[in-house]
Amino acid sequence: MKKGLTIIFALMMAVVSMAQERRVSATMYGEFKPSVITFTDGHKSSQPLTNVFLKNSSLLYFKGDNVMEATMDNILAVDFDDRHFVTIDKKLAYRVAQVKENELYCVELFDQETYERNIRNNINFSNIDFLNMNPSSFQNASVDIVGSTTTVDMNNEEDFKLPVFRHFYMRLNDNWVKVHERDLGRVLPKEKKTMMKRIMAQPNFSWQREESLKQLLEAISD
Repeated sequence: MKKGLTIIFALMMAVVSMAQERRVSATMYGEFKPSVITFTDGHKSSQPLTNVFLKNSSLLYFKGDNVMEATMDNILAVDFDDRHFVTIDKKLAYRVAQVKENELYCVELFDQETYERNIRNNINFSNIDFLNMNPSSFQNASVDIVGSTTTVDMNNEEDFKLPVFRHFYMRLNDNWVKVHERDLGRVLPKEKKTMMKRIMAQPNFSWQREESLKQLLEAISD
């Protein structure tokens, strides 16, 4: 790839044998897909095998047989067949909705600490850091690049969901704002704050519900 991509090894999914096989997937897509990368200098690069690493919402790509993690400083946007991503604070955020010139974006991040705590509370699975394995660890582990992006097969009896948290942002008048009452309240004019409070008063409103946030975006974009 062009400039902006460093040769940083990243492990997304590992199959590790302990008492039994346990498979972990921490990418947005179940398989690597083509994408078009737009760099901050305007240059575009098409890549055949790419994915989004949920540990830090960075871009992954293949270089030969190795999976690499891109340096996000120079990446402006990434387009997959189903989603348009932009870089916010060095993280890939996908577009959820657009109303006029305003947009709603979402960053999905895997919470490793929560995952490890859940593992300790549910099954005997300790001393495994599947996202920070050294290459030498592959002597006892094999890479699986095809799998679910939202579940973990821990015991072949039921799926154990990965703790992936969503963080929403709005682009309002070309400025990025975190989607939260306090942050939006700082930038919205008085009449828009009133519209926001009306949406918030709806019984099914949630700051984590896409439909709620879409309604909010529409209300403050009129």
